Amino acid sequence: MLLSYIPYFILALLIHEVCHCVAAYACRISISEFGVGWGPKIYCTRVRNVDLIFRILPFGAYVRFDVAELQKRQLQQQVLVFMAGIIGNLIAASLSAGTPFSLINYLLAATNILPLYQQDGWKCGMVTLRAILGRKSPMVEWTFTVTGTLLSFSVLGAEVFRRFQ
Repeated sequence: MLLSYIPYFILALLIHEVCHCVAAYACRISISEFGVGWGPKIYCTRVRNVDLIFRILPFGAYVRFDVAELQKRQLQQQVLVFMAGIIGNLIAASLSAGTPFSLINYLLAATNILPLYQQDGWKCGMVTLRAILGRKSPMVEWTFTVTGTLLSFSVLGAEVFRRFQ
């Protein structure tokens, strides 16, 4: 049963990352790499100045942006690029309501919006904090990271506890 969800998960990951790419291109932010999977490379090719990389473990995907270009954009564009994957997953979930594919998309969106380190919600929080403060602040950023992580795990733990009681 669990194995039947793997293709849905991989497709949901691809939708998520492609939406990041679409938003980045719309905001004229360069992308240098689109990766599928983790671990050692098994195949790499270049398409329109973007390295397309496939790795041995298919359970993950990522897009590497030009961070300097991204940071020069208005806050709204930065947030759009970071949130585009979540938005894409929510749209895919809505269009496939009631299916395993819908469930996977909702779960992927939910886990990415949490302020966990390096997740999309955390990245949006970082750029927003920096915009509000007008600068980087290691103390504020670490507080956000630690607090966001602890609160996320607390909420998830409480939900798991509630469902299994």
